[in-house]
Amino acid sequence: MIRFEPRTNPGPVLTYGVPVIAAAIAILLAAIPLALADAPIIKAYGLMITGAYGSVFSISEMLTRATPLILTGLAAAIAFRAKLWNIGAEGQLYMGAMAAVAIGSGAIDGPSWVMIPIIMIAGAVAGALMLIGPTLMKTRLGVDEVVTTLLLNFIVLLFVQMMLEGALKDPMSMGWPQSEPIIDSAVFPPLLERMRVHLGLIIALISAIALAIFVKRTVWGFEIRAVGENAAAARFAGISVTKTMILVAALSGGLAGLAGVAEVAGTRGYLATDLSPGYGYAGIVVAMLARLSPVGVIASALFVASVFVGADSMSRAIGVSSYLADLIVAMALLCVLIGGFLTRFTVHFDRKTAG
Repeated sequence: MIRFEPRTNPGPVLTYGVPVIAAAIAILLAAIPLALADAPIIKAYGLMITGAYGSVFSISEMLTRATPLILTGLAAAIAFRAKLWNIGAEGQLYMGAMAAVAIGSGAIDGPSWVMIPIIMIAGAVAGALMLIGPTLMKTRLGVDEVVTTLLLNFIVLLFVQMMLEGALKDPMSMGWPQSEPIIDSAVFPPLLERMRVHLGLIIALISAIALAIFVKRTVWGFEIRAVGENAAAARFAGISVTKTMILVAALSGGLAGLAGVAEVAGTRGYLATDLSPGYGYAGIVVAMLARLSPVGVIASALFVASVFVGADSMSRAIGVSSYLADLIVAMALLCVLIGGFLTRFTVHFDRKTAG
């Protein structure tokens, strides 16, 4: 007979060690599909490491990939902490990118110290508005936000496609559906010469630290944690659950919108429908791997970005599908969920006695 008992105090080793162990197990399990693909396993792992960390260019590409993952990971982390299940970060990312392009492609002109903050604010507001609506539907009408935020992703993508064929279309794109480019003064400057890593990385790191301080050290952060733990008890204690959820929605959607701004202003320079390879969904994995810790999101995003960049490099070198990266990330999430359960509960195997 199997019996589960709650742990009274898991301790820091279990709390912080589980994600690390889960990531390691997921990477080890990747040997199974590699073997099935008849790939040299040791060589494949070596190519993954060198592909992500073998040169300054590789590290730059990994950090570039990690930038939107940090921001979407933070968006998921703050929302999930309040039990607001935001599955719409992908749509919020695209709305933020579209707002940045609408303003930053020439609607307003000015120096960089004016343009960059403006497009950041525009993108954050656009992303926030995308989540505030479903949040009000949840708190006022009891509508499941998982459904509304998920479906909004597809609606937003269709809206972006329409805008790229219409008002935002670049007349110089020779028919290709993309927006006009961001003007030079609104482009995020690179952090390294001739590399793609850009100012967005600094913004993402500052956002993670600021969010950690906000959650742990402010009254609003305490209210968010209280609502996430028990909304009924928080309401009984005098906390406005609706206002707290709206605040969470603004923070979560705003961070996802900033991810879109970082992509168009830092990496692409313009908006297209293939701007994101799924950063909004990957952010959920990042947040879960980090156990909803804002600082932990940084390490989690670096791990996921390393897997993606390393797997891309490996697939080109030995002909193995780059979808192996998605498999590793999915297995890491599964291992974290299992590890999280074992962190909260102890497992006892009781022998049946003959009666």
